[in-house]
Amino acid sequence: MKNKPFSYVGIAFIILVFGVFVVRNYKHHLTPRNTRLNHRVEKLPDASGLQYLVIDKKAKKMPEFNFTNQHNQAISNIDYEGKVYVVEFFFTTCPTICPIMNKNMLILEKEFGQRNDFGIASFTINPSVDTPLKLKEYAENYGVTSLNWHFLTGDRAILHHMANKGLNIFAGINPNVAGGFEHQGFFALVDKNGYLRCRKDTHGNPKIFYQGIDVKEIAMLKEDIDVLLKE
Repeated sequence: MKNKPFSYVGIAFIILVFGVFVVRNYKHHLTPRNTRLNHRVEKLPDASGLQYLVIDKKAKKMPEFNFTNQHNQAISNIDYEGKVYVVEFFFTTCPTICPIMNKNMLILEKEFGQRNDFGIASFTINPSVDTPLKLKEYAENYGVTSLNWHFLTGDRAILHHMANKGLNIFAGINPNVAGGFEHQGFFALVDKNGYLRCRKDTHGNPKIFYQGIDVKEIAMLKEDIDVLLKE
């Protein structure tokens, strides 16, 4: 019976030591994780040092193309050599995101459209409707004035392959959605040498594309175009 108080003290001491160890270990793991999370949430994307999109250890380039524009002229990668340009996929009868995308694209045209080292490439995903004449009317309705903004049409299979495989921007036929086609409203940024470029996102990863319907992302894109024009 005389040993019981010492046993209680011993047990209490062990519990105390174990508790301190657990708390310290818990704080060690918890604090850095929360710090990193808060840092990611608060950090804004940086426009400096624009990234290359690297796949299989190679910087990704804009796929080669050769289509017809709204003036019935043949336009290819060669016409964009030495230019910073923005790429999108759309169609003229789109009732949802395309009108927003191209109103936002006009912001870029007004800012850079008169420069010889800037361009825009808008590829239709519905070429059976979007003939050169239809594209010309569409461009005129939007008030497009830049000679370097080409609305491009051609073979549907080739256009869809370029979107889905060449750039990983989804485009496809879907009779169950408004307009009969669905696609991602991304803008891709291409530098003067034909490479896809982007800033880092808030997690430090390449952003890759810009949301064409988001005015905040258009503001980022304007900054990044300006960076590439100065390279």
